[in-house]
Amino acid sequence: MSIKHWPAHQRPREKLLQQGARALSDAELLAIFLRTGCAGLDAVQLAQALLQHFGSLRALLNADVDSFCDAKGVGVAKFVQLQASVEMSRRHLAEKLQRTDVLTSPEATAQFLLAQLRDQTNEIFAILLLDSQHRVIQFAELFHGTLDGAAVYPRVILEQALKFHAAALILVHNHPSGIAEPSCADRQITEKVIAALALVDIRVLDHFIVGDGECTSFAERGWI
Repeated sequence: MSIKHWPAHQRPREKLLQQGARALSDAELLAIFLRTGCAGLDAVQLAQALLQHFGSLRALLNADVDSFCDAKGVGVAKFVQLQASVEMSRRHLAEKLQRTDVLTSPEATAQFLLAQLRDQTNEIFAILLLDSQHRVIQFAELFHGTLDGAAVYPRVILEQALKFHAAALILVHNHPSGIAEPSCADRQITEKVIAALALVDIRVLDHFIVGDGECTSFAERGWI
């Protein structure tokens, strides 16, 4: 029986309208995105098959074009649409953060940083440049490294802060291992950056380590 013959409260689109998107399962959300099924499968069944094939919604979203298109019922067009949807979500989080004081919205800050860096396979060191009201001016990825680390140069961070007339900033980098525990090297480079920026009265408010679904804050641990 096709989805259009299901009871209205069970159809993904109608369920979303009545109960909100959070009430839907991963398969139901994906089915709305897919819109149609394929031979022998309705949209929900195809969504369930895709989730089973990739193992999770996150793995599906992170699949490369070749892996995605190897799955039954989808192709390049769906891959492009899905990646566009993911990027719109990231930009929505960025716009939301830019309108707020990051110190009063630590949860929004963490969500934004997780969206930017959680699924990166190599280590990336970035900064959130802030104005005098602690609103975001710019998010900038400055250093890209290997699975184990990235070389960080305080001089480059200082140059970026001066370029955008930042009054303060937040440091952030990811741990591709998924473990958000800071290392001794992380603490040492933080101290060097703080010292370099203090010479021009630019404050380092925090350093976030992004792991697999969590962020560790230096400020929360009393290290800044």
